[in-house]
Order: sequence, then structure tokens, then C-alpha cells
Amino acid sequence: MCKIIPGKKNLGAYTFLLPTPIVLCGTYDKDRRPNIATLAWAGLCCSEPPSVQISVRRERYTHTAILAKKEFTVNVPPASLAKEIDFCGMASGRDVDKFERARLTPKRGELVDAPIVDEFPLCLECRLRHRVELGSHDMFIGEIVASWFSEDCLDENGQPDPLKISPLSFTPLKTASSYYKLGESAGRAFDIGKSLLAK
Repeated sequence: MCKIIPGKKNLGAYTFLLPTPIVLCGTYDKDRRPNIATLAWAGLCCSEPPSVQISVRRERYTHTAILAKKEFTVNVPPASLAKEIDFCGMASGRDVDKFERARLTPKRGELVDAPIVDEFPLCLECRLRHRVELGSHDMFIGEIVASWFSEDCLDENGQPDPLKISPLSFTPLKTASSYYKLGESAGRAFDIGKSLLAK
């Protein structure tokens, strides 16, 4: 029996976690056509080796391409291209050239046989290391072999500036999903909690 927690409401097994990053997976199909697919089930999953995971439904065109090539890219779009990103999640690469329709530019990765999106501020080249069959989705774990940042998104120390990258997050609501922009800093990591360590 479920216990009642005052002030809380249980919505059941709800796939809701914030922030939910938006990324686009880049692949080449069997005819060497570049394709991109918008994904929300994605995130970093290991430091050594540096790795990222994406989850893709088996019926998606991108799923077939990843299994065929064993390489893919993970591209972080800027909030200014939200309309194009939304389109790339609704259309299929089987039927339409999403790069052309969204007026985006594919550039071949340097270390993997997959395209990066030239207009995006952050692009990761990945080699497939693991596939985990989960249910509706398969999770692909890729080892990051190159990380490309737009130079105008780096700070004075040559480090990535999240506000300049301006990534999108997604709210996976059942009735009215939306995209959101990154907000202001809430404090410096591994610093603002130091006062509690001393207690």
C-alpha cells in the first residue's frame, strides 16, 4: 500500500527529470546521407573513459544507422534554433533531408564516421561501446573521442561558457511539453557547500 506523504502527490511512474537536455544525434545512413535526430533521453554516464549515453527507439532511422556504423555524434543545439530542433524530432530521415530542410550544415567528424552540426556550439564525436536493450528504447553508450566547441562560446580562459552555449532543456510533460533556456548561475560548484563541511 502506498503511504500518503503530506504536501506531495504521486503521479505514478512518470518519466520526468529536470533538467532534461536536448541533443541531436548525428549519423550517416547506408547511402552516406547525413541525418540528425532530436533526443531528450541523453546524458553523461562515465568520466573514465569519458562517455555519454543516448536512448533511441528501435523503429527510428537513427537506431539502424548507429548499429551499422558503431559511431555517432551528440550535438548540443543553441536555444535560438528551437524551431529547427523541434522539426528534427518530428520528421524522419527516411523521408526528408533534415539538414537541408532545417538549413543546417553537416560537417564530417574528424575521428568518427558521423556528421557534426556546424551551427551548434558543442559537438561530441563518439564510438559505440555498449548497447543496452531497455524496453521501448535501446541505450547506446558512446565513448567521447573529440569535443568540438565554437570559439565564440569559450570564456577568457578558453573554457566553455554555458550561457554562451545557450543549451535547451525539455520538460517531458504528458499534456504540454516545452523547451526552456538555461538560466543564471546558482553558485560555484564544489565551493558553495564548503560551509556545511565544517559542521
